[in-house]
Amino acid sequence: MTNHKGLKRLFTAVVLTFVISLGGTTVLPFETVQVASAASKSSRVVSAAKQYLGTPYKFGASTKTTRVFDCSSFTKRVYGKVGITLPRTSIKQSKVGRYVSKSNLRVGDLVFFYSPIHHVGIYIGGGKIIHTYGKPGVTISTIKSGWWKKHYKTARRVL
Repeated sequence: MTNHKGLKRLFTAVVLTFVISLGGTTVLPFETVQVASAASKSSRVVSAAKQYLGTPYKFGASTKTTRVFDCSSFTKRVYGKVGITLPRTSIKQSKVGRYVSKSNLRVGDLVFFYSPIHHVGIYIGGGKIIHTYGKPGVTISTIKSGWWKKHYKTARRVL
C-alpha cells in the first residue's frame, strides 16, 4: 500500500525545487490556493455582514431588500455578495456545505440554533456570530455563554 500523501508532498517538493533552481516562479499546490481563497472569502463575508450592523429585523423579510432582514435573508444576502447562493430558509441552509463541529469553527461558517433549526448566524471568530433577530436587528453576539450557547445546534462550512 502506498502513502499518497507522502508521494504528493515529495512530488510538490521536487517540482518546487526544479522551478526555483531554474529561476522561474513557483506554483502553489492546489490545497494552498483553496485555503487562501477560503480565507479571502471569509474575510469578505464578515466585512459584508458588518456593513449591515443595526439594520432592523423583520420576520419573513424579502431577499430583494436590504432595509430589513430576517436571519436567513441576511445570510443569503451576505454570502451572495461573495458569489455563494444559499437557500432561503435557515433549515434549508443547514443542509448545504459540510458539517463542522463547534470546536472547529472558522470565520465564515454558518451557525444554527434551536431544534428544530430556525435561526442562523455567521461565525466571525472569537466565539462570536453576526446575525439578526428582534429589536437589535443585525448584531454581534457571543456563543460562548448565555442564550446562544444554550440553543446552539450545529454549523456548516460553505466556503
